[in-house]
Amino acid sequence: MPGSPLVSRRLWISALIVPPLAFVALFVVYPIISAFAYAFFHWNGLARGEFVGFANFYKVLFTQPYADWTVNAFLHNVWVFFALMVLQNGVGFLLAYCLWRELPGAAFHRISVFLPVVLSTIIVGFLWKLFLHPLFGVVNISFRGLGLGGLAQPWLGQDSTALWSLIFANAWHMVGFPTLVFLAGMQRIPGEILDAVRMETESEWTKITKIVWPLVAPSATVVFTLLFVGSFNWFEIPYVMVGLEGSPHGATDVLGLYFYRTAFGNMSGSGQDFGAGSALAVLIFVFIALVAGVITFKLRAREIQI
Repeated sequence: MPGSPLVSRRLWISALIVPPLAFVALFVVYPIISAFAYAFFHWNGLARGEFVGFANFYKVLFTQPYADWTVNAFLHNVWVFFALMVLQNGVGFLLAYCLWRELPGAAFHRISVFLPVVLSTIIVGFLWKLFLHPLFGVVNISFRGLGLGGLAQPWLGQDSTALWSLIFANAWHMVGFPTLVFLAGMQRIPGEILDAVRMETESEWTKITKIVWPLVAPSATVVFTLLFVGSFNWFEIPYVMVGLEGSPHGATDVLGLYFYRTAFGNMSGSGQDFGAGSALAVLIFVFIALVAGVITFKLRAREIQI
């Protein structure tokens, strides 16, 4: 009946749910569907041409120089994923363990570790670009002040250190997230288990490997899956710190930068190609969805076994 509490409740729930769903449909679902459609057409600037089937996919995978660019960017994303697995998630787990054991200053460090996460990624990129400047960057100035001037170098200007510099900046920015996720998992470990372990051994290594790590498996599933998705969607920090070209000499090129250059062009004069860019976006999306699904399934199965 109109005006009844049940109808009013349904209207109120609809008013809360419909706007977010409409927002997601407009800005997430529609662009994804559009990218799938655009990938099968030839584009002349902003004008859609004839249907070309899988020609755009063949172009980015097997036609030069696109094939080399695709492999180069993909390998860099793979390297970023494994490096951040150690630097970001590994250090995050150790920090979480230290905070969980209530080491001196734990309350302060709990806040300070997470503080960089709330900063804008753009701000973090600009900050680390300044920190790593070869002339007046705080990193090189610190090395020279400590008498280690031989370690001062153009971090973002040479192939051997540029990608590592971006990885370190990203790890500094986001290490607080896995720290708090792991910490939340550790705080759910029953006290009876810890008391029993203390009676058997005082070895911290045994506690970490045999008790703590297996019991935080759900937290590991979350942070590993999100890290994989984030590593293959990497864009903001590379874009701010080294630009669209993945300088120097493509040493920092990743799939996000490569897609943007292909679809929208860049300042070096290369034209935009919506078809090839959309094909690349579809390939990235499918790869991330499939591998993230496999990772989640495998890790969930491990949780059940544990």
